[in-house]
Amino acid sequence: MFAVIKTGGKQYRVAAGDTITVMTLAGEPGDSVAFDHVLMLSQDGKPALGTPFIEGASVAGQIVEQTRGPKAISFKKRRRQNSKRKRGHRQDLTLVRITGLLTGDVESSVGTAPPE
Repeated sequence: MFAVIKTGGKQYRVAAGDTITVMTLAGEPGDSVAFDHVLMLSQDGKPALGTPFIEGASVAGQIVEQTRGPKAISFKKRRRQNSKRKRGHRQDLTLVRITGLLTGDVESSVGTAPPE
C-alpha cells in the first residue's frame, strides 16, 4: 500500500516505514504530523485518484530531525570591473518518518467513469 502526497509544493510517493525529506515543517523531533493532501492511494494494487485530493484520506508521520540541505553557492563576477559577489544558501529541511496511511474507507476508482 502506498500514497502520493503533496507538501511544500512537491509530490512524494510514500509507504508506511519510509523516511522522506521535505521542506521545513513546524515542530520538534518526536512530534506527530499529518499530511491531508493525498493525491493518490493504492490498496491491494487498486489505485484511488483524487480530484484533486482524496477526501478522508491522510498520511501520519513523525518528525525525526530538523536539518539543513547542502550549501549552494552563487558567484557572480563582472570581468575587468573588479566586481564580484559570492553568496551561500542552505535550505531548511525536515526529516519525516511515515508511520501510517489512513484511508478513511476510500473506494477504488479503477474502471469507473468520472461523474458527469
